[in-house]
Amino acid sequence: MSGLRQNGQPSAARMLESRIPPQKRVAIVQSSYIPWKGYFDLIRAVDEFILLDEVQFTKRDWRSRNRIKTKDGVAWLTIPVESKGKYEQRICDTVIASPGWSAHHWRTLCSAYARSEFFTTYAPAFETIYLAPPSDHLSVVNRALIEAICRALGITTPIRWSTDYDARAGRNTRLIDLCVAAGATMYLSGPAARSYVDEHAFAAEGITVRFADYAGYPEYPQPYPPFEHAVSALDLLFCTGPRALDYMKDVCPAD
Repeated sequence: MSGLRQNGQPSAARMLESRIPPQKRVAIVQSSYIPWKGYFDLIRAVDEFILLDEVQFTKRDWRSRNRIKTKDGVAWLTIPVESKGKYEQRICDTVIASPGWSAHHWRTLCSAYARSEFFTTYAPAFETIYLAPPSDHLSVVNRALIEAICRALGITTPIRWSTDYDARAGRNTRLIDLCVAAGATMYLSGPAARSYVDEHAFAAEGITVRFADYAGYPEYPQPYPPFEHAVSALDLLFCTGPRALDYMKDVCPAD
């Protein structure tokens, strides 16, 4: 139906629509090492994804490790980092401790997934990063691998550093400042943040808060049963290839 009256003037509906400000979803999350599929569903659900790596690094966390399936069960891949005496270091300042980590991780991935249907299709893009890491800083390596997985999945959401914007300290204050600077009208958060996100403070800045829903993921053909959802998205990619999105979900459906 045309948005013009018969005399060529804009209809009331079109004029009202033109006064509605553009909507923009933003998510703000710390970088993680080869994250699980839900991380990428969060990225593809928003218009801009901000890596919050100016906050404190936490040991034995997803920042520097993740899980894969192997013939011996679920196994951890952990990037060794310099942490002695650096208890309050930021993620963006965290330095990788051993240059041999990447070749070891790549050999482990090859051993685990070489027989997977789509491993040879996607392996070259990741082999390039693992055999010649772009930096000795954890954040840079994480981002390179996150962006490589996004490309493989066809996700085109822009990714930026939180340091690209000015933001004040404070758990909610920093998030709100980043949303305002990015022009967000909606902040999409992981469900674990319900305990601290101040929705009223966001609303005062005209920003709606939504929480991602990670329930109900379907299973896919995965090696070495039983099935495990909480593994790196590389597992999904190597096992399902171009069908990967069929096993992902909309974590923020419209009301």
